[in-house]
Amino acid sequence: MDLDFSDNYLAKGKIKLKNFDTHYAGGLTKDEGEKMLLDEKKKLYELQERLYADGRKSLLIVLQAMDAAGKDSLIEHVFGGVNPQGCEVTSFKEPTSQEYEHDFLWRHYIALPEKGKIGIFNRSHYESVLVCKVHPGYNLSEKVWTDVAQFDDEFWDNRYESIENFEKHLAQNGTEIVKIFLYVSRDEQKKRFLDRINEQEKNWKFSMGDLKERALWDQYVKAYEEAISRTSKDHAPWYIIPADQKWFARIAAIQIIIDTLEKMDLKYPELPAEEAAQLDEAKRMLESE
Repeated sequence: MDLDFSDNYLAKGKIKLKNFDTHYAGGLTKDEGEKMLLDEKKKLYELQERLYADGRKSLLIVLQAMDAAGKDSLIEHVFGGVNPQGCEVTSFKEPTSQEYEHDFLWRHYIALPEKGKIGIFNRSHYESVLVCKVHPGYNLSEKVWTDVAQFDDEFWDNRYESIENFEKHLAQNGTEIVKIFLYVSRDEQKKRFLDRINEQEKNWKFSMGDLKERALWDQYVKAYEEAISRTSKDHAPWYIIPADQKWFARIAAIQIIIDTLEKMDLKYPELPAEEAAQLDEAKRMLESE
């Protein structure tokens, strides 16, 4: 069963998050969804192998979300069965002192997947128009000149433009881009925070800073709406996935990724006639031993 996200969850034009249902589950039960995920993981493994063998293109998956939306567990459950040689996850934290010395895209550029591989950005270059916009002047991912760092509309317009140009350049040079926003409701986030507090084995996941960010929920919604609306393009689309039910978010994400890989026209290399003939000779020699 394939779920159609091309119309309902592909971000087009100016979006409002309130128009997306965070609890949607495609009419499936959890048991049905978990079985479907196992089947889809087999497809993903086969397509990743073909991407690696083809060696002409790469796939970049950008994951963004509010706190406790399930990014880490999605990566674990969706990509747990792929060949680790062809897939790399990069989690972007607060910039290091070295990263502060460069422009805000530098650390993301050097983490891009090589040809034939899948790269996953757990948080990404979008933090520079999300957390940095909600907290103007705080945690900017590069040093900026004082005379232009007034964080006015022109400043943010330039930043969106830089992101668009960056992604367009990647697309023109063989990197397919899929951007996924896991959209969790405020009520579900509260429930997950309480779980982290009440269950001892999850205590390490909780920080008092999470509550400070939660208090800024409306500002983050506005920042996400603008970032997604301005940067969802045909060559770098945003998908808004309902994430109140983690098992469904995983199915939605893997089907979007599979659909993207299938459209990349990946092929196993064909050997030249001379090399193919050598294989026949090698087979004859081995069988005659």
